[in-house]
Amino acid sequence: MPTVSVLNMEGNEVFKRDLLDSIFGIKPNTAVLHMAVVNHLANRRQGTQSTLTRTEVRGGGRKPWRQKGTGHARQGSIRSPQWVHGGVSHAPKPRSYRFSINKKVRRLAMKSAFSVKCSDNELILVDKIVMNDYKTKDFIKMLNALHADKKALVVLPEVDQKIIKSASNIPGVKTAYVCELNVYDILKYDKLIVDLGALSKIEEVYA
Repeated sequence: MPTVSVLNMEGNEVFKRDLLDSIFGIKPNTAVLHMAVVNHLANRRQGTQSTLTRTEVRGGGRKPWRQKGTGHARQGSIRSPQWVHGGVSHAPKPRSYRFSINKKVRRLAMKSAFSVKCSDNELILVDKIVMNDYKTKDFIKMLNALHADKKALVVLPEVDQKIIKSASNIPGVKTAYVCELNVYDILKYDKLIVDLGALSKIEEVYA
């Protein structure tokens, strides 16, 4: 059973906390992690790209020259793909890139991501994250105390606008709730900072 030190906002150890093996101590499944990341990125794609085909480009209704006797290759329209300003063959059109993965696979991917962070010592537990005012400077001070001054994902148990606003304009820092967590964000950020209240919800959801 993994054991992690619980720190306060000043970076001092308060006590140690045992984590569930079923969430933070499994052997990561790299294939499932890859599938979850690809799924997340594909579902984020807008799929709004669109290019004109030869039937959609304005003009080209008249045959440019007669079929035979000119010495040129036969042409039916100046909007064919081989012409400058012609249409695009096999043009990309708006489409959805979304696909779904099984619920069990998603849960396994999340557990694998949590286990990766725990085994790499990139999981930081904080007893309580509290901001008394909208102060970016105070939030940066906390990150420095936790040695998470690079890219950090801060997981909160509930909506707290003071924390969200204080962290919103810090480069490389993102706040999220338990219901918003995804494998891509967990792996993307160098440090995963979790409030103890959020940890209890994670264990409740994924146990």
